[in-house]
Parts: sequence; structure tokens; C-alpha cells
Amino acid sequence: MTPQTKPELKPHPSEFKEVPGTRRTSGRARWWLLLFALLGAGGWYYWTKSAPASTAANAGSAPTDRKKGSGSVPVVAARARRGDIGVFITGLGSVTPLNTVTVKSRVDGQLMKVHYKEGDLVQEGDLLLEIDPRPYEVQLEQAEGQMARDQANLANARVDLDRYTQLHAAKAIPEQQMATQRALVAQDEGIAKADQGAIDNAKLNLAYAKISSPLTGRIGLRLVDPGNIVHAADTNGLLVITQIDPISVIFTVAEDDLPVVLRKFAAGAHLAAEAYDRDNRVRIGSGTLATVDNQIDPTTGSLRLRATFDNKSSLLFPNQFVNIRLLVEQKSAVTLAPNAVIQRNSRSTYVYAVKDDKTVAVRQITTGTTEGNDTQIISGVAPGDILVMTGVDKLQEGTKVTVEMADDQPGGRPAAQSSRASTRDTPHEAAHGATSDGGSGGGRK
Repeated sequence: MTPQTKPELKPHPSEFKEVPGTRRTSGRARWWLLLFALLGAGGWYYWTKSAPASTAANAGSAPTDRKKGSGSVPVVAARARRGDIGVFITGLGSVTPLNTVTVKSRVDGQLMKVHYKEGDLVQEGDLLLEIDPRPYEVQLEQAEGQMARDQANLANARVDLDRYTQLHAAKAIPEQQMATQRALVAQDEGIAKADQGAIDNAKLNLAYAKISSPLTGRIGLRLVDPGNIVHAADTNGLLVITQIDPISVIFTVAEDDLPVVLRKFAAGAHLAAEAYDRDNRVRIGSGTLATVDNQIDPTTGSLRLRATFDNKSSLLFPNQFVNIRLLVEQKSAVTLAPNAVIQRNSRSTYVYAVKDDKTVAVRQITTGTTEGNDTQIISGVAPGDILVMTGVDKLQEGTKVTVEMADDQPGGRPAAQSSRASTRDTPHEAAHGATSDGGSGGGRK
């Protein structure tokens, strides 16, 4: 008897029901994963092949660049020199005319003519205005008529006096009559003299009717128009004339700077003064110190000084604010260097000097007077030394440099570098810190 085989169990068709989108979605995901893997492998292979090639190219070009620059830092340098520099005291001033005149009428009358234009530069004695002269011409005529009548009376009295003198000598008339006639002659002489005064007064009024310039200067805006009646007692004037050449500037200096100024002034020195515009950039006048005030202002601790300037170009205008630089000392044959070569940190003042082997050395310096783009070097630098102006950010002791002199550049010294001063503390600066007593303070440079 053969063993009975169990019938094979087949799953029911309902068990093979496919969930919609399940098999298709998983197949697509596998294909995308395979594609990303291939792309990643290709990118890694390309990077590993190209990186060595670029490294080799850079390595091949490095010797060329090194040979071209020799590993040195390009800098712009200037040479220290021997020269002169001035010590100035600075102050803020106001342009003040030496003379200002408000022209007024000295007689009453109608303003008839104006012989100037506003803003004209007039000379002393130029005719400016005319007031109606007719009333004063009439007064002059009346005075002259009165004078003629009184002179006739005086002549007659003198004839009578001569006659009475002869009669008195002959004892024909009493002495009293002759004395009376002598007194009458003196009276007529007084009347004639008063008439002459009236004539002179009328002539003076006629002269006052024509107003002339009392000084050479510039006329301001007209204050009274023609046709108006003006009076000698009017408060306001007819016009204002201001002297502009020469002109003065009144400025102040600190009390601490006063001794050197007074010492030079008392010795008879003519201290030179320069006037600069409000921005202290453009020089607009040169003059000399004229006088000093007689007392110090206790509220500000300053003293007022007056300097006079030639002003033919009219650059100095009345009441204009200017910066004054008063030269009190001229230093000769000192070591000078451009301001741009001087470097500073919190501990020292130094420069980068270029040695003969084209390397730089750090030198601690002491500075003195600074004027314009130049600074006096008291110690640490000698005339002829080559000092680095630009490119100091990459320098340290012993750095090899390629030097280009500032004088060889188009336009000479770079103006933009004249006021540059490095204030960064590099590690090298920290290692070479030192104190310096150079520089200047206050109003003196």
C-alpha cells in the first residue's frame, strides 16, 4: 500500500492581490539609487585625477613666479634729507579792516545824484554823492551882499576917522569925537569879519553838498536812494566804505605760547604770518605780526594779536574766519622725512629702513616738528637713509623688499600716503616696543 501523499496546498488567488503602486514604486527607487551611486563614483574618479594635475601645474608655475619676484615684497620708499623746517603757532582769527567809515551827510537837503555803483573800489577823494546845493548857493549870495554893504560902511568910517584926526590936530574938534569915530571903525571891521565868516560857512555848506570818499576802499550796499531828503542829524549813514588793502586779521594764541611771541616781538623781529582758508588747506594771504593786545582774556586763557596783510587780490574779506600760522622759529639743516614713513603703535614710533642688501630694519626714532608733509627726525635716521612709505603691512625685521623710489613715480610723492600712519600692532611691533618723546602738541607745530 503506497503511502498517501498529501495534496499540495495552493494559495487562494485572492491572496495574490497586489497593492496598487507597491511593486512599481520600489523598482523605480532602486534604479534611482543605482544612478546616484554611479554619478558619485564618477565624480570621485574625476576629482582624484584632476587634483594631482592642477597641483603639478601650480608646482610648475611656482618657480617662475618666485624667480620673477625673488620672494621679495614690493614697496615704495623715500629718502631722508637735510633741510629747513619752521615752527608755527596756529590760531583762529577773523579778518578785520584797518579802517571802516560810515558816510553821513553834514548838511540837510535832497539827495540828487549818486556817482558810484555798489561794490565799487573807490579812491580817496572820489566824488560819491551830491545833495541839492541851491539853498547854500543862495546863502552864499546873501552873505556876499551883506559883506559888500558892511565893507562900504567900513571904508566910509575910516575916511571920517582920517578927517577927524586932522581936525583934532588943529584943535578944531574935541578929542571925544575922534575917539567915537575910531570906535565906529573898529565896529565896522568886526561886522565885516562876521560877514566873511558867513561867506565861509556858505561855501563850506556848498562843499558838504558834494560828498567825497574819505579813504580808499570798497563801497558796500547803498543805504539811501536818490530823491530822499537827508539830514545831518540822521542816525543811519548813506553808505559804508571799508578799507581792504592792506587789511588785518585779529587772532588768538594760547597763554602758553605767549612768552616766545613776546620775546621775538620785543626783540624787533618781524614774525611772518600766513592766513589759510576755513579748511586749513589753501593759503590766501601772507603778512607780518603788527601788534599784541595789552591783556589776556581770563575766560579763555588766550591773547589777541593783530597781523597785517597785503590784499591786492581781495582774497581776505572782512569778517571772514581764517586759520593763522605764525612762524616763531626756523630750524635749519635738520633731518627731514615724509610723514608717510613714520609708523606708530601704542609703545613706540619707528620706521622701516632699507639696508644695502635690500632687506628692511626696524629703527626706533624720535620726532620733532611736523610741517606739511615733512617731519623732523631728531634721532634714529640720518640724511640719505631709504625709508619705506607704502607696503609696510607685510614687513618685519629682515624682510627682503623690491624698492621703488617715490620720486621716480609719475607725479612724485604719492599725496594719498602723506597723511598715512600705521597704528596696527603687528607681532613684530610688539617685540620691538619702545617709548618716544617726539611729536608736538597744542597749537605749536
